[in-house]
Amino acid sequence: MLKDLILNKQSGILTYGMTPPKEDNTEEKITEIAQKQIERLKGLDIDALILYDVQEESDRIDQERPFPYTTMLDPELYSKQYLHTLEVPKIIYRCVGKYSESELSQWVQKDIEQQRYTVYVGASSSQQAVKLELADAYRISKMNNDKLSFGGVIIPERHMVKNDEHLRVVNKVKQGCDFFISQATYNVEASKNFLSDYYHYCNENEIEMVPILFNLAPCGSTKTLDFMKWLGISIPRWLENELKYSSDVLDKSIQLTSKIFEELYEFGLEKGIPIGCSVESVSTRKVEIEASIQMVKDIKVMLDKKRLVDVSR
Repeated sequence: MLKDLILNKQSGILTYGMTPPKEDNTEEKITEIAQKQIERLKGLDIDALILYDVQEESDRIDQERPFPYTTMLDPELYSKQYLHTLEVPKIIYRCVGKYSESELSQWVQKDIEQQRYTVYVGASSSQQAVKLELADAYRISKMNNDKLSFGGVIIPERHMVKNDEHLRVVNKVKQGCDFFISQATYNVEASKNFLSDYYHYCNENEIEMVPILFNLAPCGSTKTLDFMKWLGISIPRWLENELKYSSDVLDKSIQLTSKIFEELYEFGLEKGIPIGCSVESVSTRKVEIEASIQMVKDIKVMLDKKRLVDVSR
């Protein structure tokens, strides 16, 4: 069970993430999209499916959004009504700032007899008006439902500037976070810096490290690359050039990000940090979605090989 993997601080947790369809789609269109997604996902050997709760983020950056923002279906509604035949745990993201305390409390207490999973996301910027802070969401969850396992978001790029992402993680663990998921990972240096500081701080203070899932997202075009940069994903200049001037951007991005994750996973194995992987496609293009599905399969093969080597040592 996913709960056991999380609580036992296991390495190699593998998830797939996606955004629900647009809210203004017809019922027929939503059903059609869901059926296609079920067909793609039903054969994947993953520990959980992540469903994102999208926020607008226009106050985070002055640059125009490369892809226009549209309101998406509520991720839990989409999970229950359209993806219920997928027998895999669902991790529902919640952007807590748009909910009042009573609204989030009601959601937390739903299906209280069932094991559920969520990731709480804070404001996209200090300028964003919020009804609820992350600390409030953690408190509400712990008070009202011990079967709702919740995680947080890590941003290794933020660690390059503030050098305190490991302290944020430790503080959130104290407030109840059981695991963390990063945004799309293209900067191995930032990620390793964070992991190193996280490891040494926890080691010095005798704190158990929780699972950290690094997100991978293939990039199939320069427009997707622009969108990733708009989202705040740190892409080193050399890597951006490798993609922009490649004859096959998508294949190159898969090669590079797979190597990045393998390096992070091995770094974690050496230090006893439970590292996992979450794969998604930030693009709705069919070729990039299918590439992300193949990436899950490739990462699964790599993880299984690493486990066999680790056991035999």
